[in-house]
Amino acid sequence: MRIGFIGLGNMGGPMAANLVKAGHDVAAFDMSKEAVERAVAAGARAHNSAADAAGDAEAVVTMLPAGQHVRQVYLGDNGLLKTAGKGALFIDSSTIDVATARDVHAAAKAARLDFVDAPVSGGVGGAAAGTLTFMVGGEEAAFGRAKPILEKMGKNIFHAGGAGNGQAAKICNNMLLAISMIGTCEAFVLAEKLGLDHETLFKISSTASGQCWSLTSYCPVPGPVPASPANRNYEPGFTASMMLKDLKLAQGAAQAAGAATPLGAEATALYTLFESAGVGARDFSGIIQLLRGNLRA
Repeated sequence: MRIGFIGLGNMGGPMAANLVKAGHDVAAFDMSKEAVERAVAAGARAHNSAADAAGDAEAVVTMLPAGQHVRQVYLGDNGLLKTAGKGALFIDSSTIDVATARDVHAAAKAARLDFVDAPVSGGVGGAAAGTLTFMVGGEEAAFGRAKPILEKMGKNIFHAGGAGNGQAAKICNNMLLAISMIGTCEAFVLAEKLGLDHETLFKISSTASGQCWSLTSYCPVPGPVPASPANRNYEPGFTASMMLKDLKLAQGAAQAAGAATPLGAEATALYTLFESAGVGARDFSGIIQLLRGNLRA
């Protein structure tokens, strides 16, 4: 299949490479020359603009930083929905606000084009390994068209419902993740103060009622889970700044919907403090350093 891929950053680059590995003809574009060069080295074809990359594509995947970029790429003067070929499928894997996702859905529907919002979970490692989780919002028929493409980049593909529901699922999931990580970090900090060693707490809580993914798969202290960023000085799998972005999206959605999310609000405040200390590029599990009171930029 001819696939346009727009947005070749830390996540988009490996995702595009996996589509090439799967045998697709990938036309790539990014504002970064270096990112395009990496995509070309992986087997993609370079293009000079988003519209050129989408050109004669049967499907287009976008992975962009924020809602305003998605609006510009899809709805701008030379936007993809205006320049797309007949029958093109659009997959937006950016993590953005629900309102923007639904606006682009509506515009695509008016143009008689299929569009799904399909944000991801799994971080850079999952993007490289092709094991991402996709949370997809859109009509059933559009999801059916998108699924075979998404399966080349991910392991778990979920249809979350109608327009914007992929974004809704993503921000709800990541708000929960942030809260559970902070709770896990607090438990280890308290254990340290009480003289309980990390390994003992891990062995007990991982088999007791405190068990959660933040503990057993992404433990925020070195040792118990060798693959966790805590063993690499919090080199990121998912940065604190990206977590803060998702938390802010969740808070915006909560305010718009009139939903009470007090722990989500507190998590947002703590990650704001963490980022403002100049360490937003660290893994989000590094927030344990803030809770210990020994944070250094």
